[in-house]
Amino acid sequence: MPSRSATGVRTGVRVVVAGDRGTGKSSLISAAASDSYPEFVPPVLPVTRLPADFYPDGVPVTIVDTSAGYMFLKLFLFLMESRVKLIDELKRADAVVLTYACDQPMTLSRLSTFWLPELRKLELKVPVIVVGCKLDLRDERQPMNLEQVMAPIMQQFREIETCIECSSATLIQVPDVFFYAQKAVLHPTSPLFDQENQILKPRCIRALKRIFMLCDIDMDGVLSDAELNEFQVKCFNAPLQPAEIVGVKRVVQERIRGGVNDLGLTLDGFLFLHALFIEKGRLETTWAVLRKFGYDDDLKLRDDILPVPTKHAPDQSVELTNEAVDYLRGIFRLYDIDNDGSLQASEVDDIFATAPESPWSVSPYADAIERTPLGNLTLNGFLSEWALMTNLDPSSSLANLICIGYGGNPSSALRVTRKRSVDRKKQQTDRNVFHCYVFGPKRSGKSALLNSFLGRPFSINYTPTNGVRYATNVVEQIGGTQKTLIMQEIPEDGFKKFLSNKECLAACDVAVFLYDSSDEYSWKRSRELLLDVARVGEESGYGVPCLLIAAKDDLDAFPMALQNAARVTQQLGMEAPIPVGVKLRDPKDIFSRIIMAAEHPHMSNPETEKGKKRKQYRQLVNSSLMFVSVGAAVAVVGLAAYRAYAARKNT
Repeated sequence: MPSRSATGVRTGVRVVVAGDRGTGKSSLISAAASDSYPEFVPPVLPVTRLPADFYPDGVPVTIVDTSAGYMFLKLFLFLMESRVKLIDELKRADAVVLTYACDQPMTLSRLSTFWLPELRKLELKVPVIVVGCKLDLRDERQPMNLEQVMAPIMQQFREIETCIECSSATLIQVPDVFFYAQKAVLHPTSPLFDQENQILKPRCIRALKRIFMLCDIDMDGVLSDAELNEFQVKCFNAPLQPAEIVGVKRVVQERIRGGVNDLGLTLDGFLFLHALFIEKGRLETTWAVLRKFGYDDDLKLRDDILPVPTKHAPDQSVELTNEAVDYLRGIFRLYDIDNDGSLQASEVDDIFATAPESPWSVSPYADAIERTPLGNLTLNGFLSEWALMTNLDPSSSLANLICIGYGGNPSSALRVTRKRSVDRKKQQTDRNVFHCYVFGPKRSGKSALLNSFLGRPFSINYTPTNGVRYATNVVEQIGGTQKTLIMQEIPEDGFKKFLSNKECLAACDVAVFLYDSSDEYSWKRSRELLLDVARVGEESGYGVPCLLIAAKDDLDAFPMALQNAARVTQQLGMEAPIPVGVKLRDPKDIFSRIIMAAEHPHMSNPETEKGKKRKQYRQLVNSSLMFVSVGAAVAVVGLAAYRAYAARKNT
């Protein structure tokens, strides 16, 4: 694993050197460490360390030598252990140096036919430096243009960061090899720049755009000379001289139209400058800016600047605070340019233009909210999407909130709810977002219920849900209060695996069980699911309020349907089954009842016979302990009184 400090800054770089036997790996390492050509080099060197002051970045480099013999003889069982060791070293590497011998053309061709494909099989995501050793031994009668030879290889294998040739015997470019390896790790090109098209990558543009907007204090769309100078001081601890500012703007003005105007440097000019730095090989400049503003190597905000509150128990959840919700309401109004109460897809993209990407274009967010007939996002849908992201991934939610411009204290944006076990004892909850699990056999109407929750019309076409699906929306209660409900459909096929996790019910505030009221098998299967969940809840201590829903109420019920369901709910201490028919009527009332059940965590908790006996046993033990405690207390008081009486009598 890469060495990093608590703030995400690398404290070391690990480089593994690999290549065919006899290509000069060990000599290269020895010459770099000692600045001299070694007279004798063992087959494999021990781990070599270049100190922090060896290169300007002040980060030590650890170099690991390997033996190619491991790879050539990998089919022999007696060397399998060595091969495993080599693979382990490669997987721990921050960068890989692949060597070939300049006097052996076959070793160069082996890079693309064996070594690079082998690294891909290991799924390494690290930069590769291709190094030609023994430059002094190349036959001068066969000159080679390195750029021409390597261009097609680098085109095929994008992980190659750079190519260099050196000589350990003459020390030509030997230190440069590990300098480039270190630089490729500390200041990687891949996240920033598209080498093929010679343009900044989208995520890099988004990060730089956010930085530009943060530095544009007066929000006039340009960086004035004063703002540019303040930016320079913040990132590099040194001001720009007036002549330097003029020079910077002149370069931009000559190279890109619209990069500078009368007020200062525009966003286009700012982006051009960083593209120019990268093209000139000054990646450390752009990375210094990005890291100063909190970005990691993936151009996401580092964890150390995201004060995500910690959950101390599995049955706690994370919600947005009222302050954060109010900010998001303001953002919605700001980007709702036509004031139609909804956001188009392009307007949502504009909101996240300074985030690494739009977070809601992928599962589970893409299909989890209510939209208008035109596919636009309503305010309730917008806030519900944020509530879902905060519930499932608080760190991502906070990072996106900061990226879109939240200026308040980040630690005041999220809050951790009280443990549900405490809510159950207090018989109330202060949660604003409730997580509902939806169980039921196939064709019981689970998906139809979720679609109805999102305002979608009923469809006669049956499409089974293979994975976990979410639907979230705002539910208005009596009195005008609003709560957010997150419904999570649990497919029947994955039910057994789902219950195998002892904490599977910890995140759940309320569970509903659907069955097709016209199908007796559907009822029996739903009852089995209910009893299994009740059992797990009792055993784990994460029992939840449960509701039984008789779906497809518009169809004729099977004989004894209501009686059977009523008997089971009565035995379990639950509310009577709720009939729902999404095909013929709007079932909005059911969602209010789900919220109501979640708001009363001490009610509608199903109790199995085994659970009742366990509860009675605990009550009996507690009563016995109380009786013994009271008896002991009476005995102590009586003894004390007797001693006092005896002492007084003697006196």
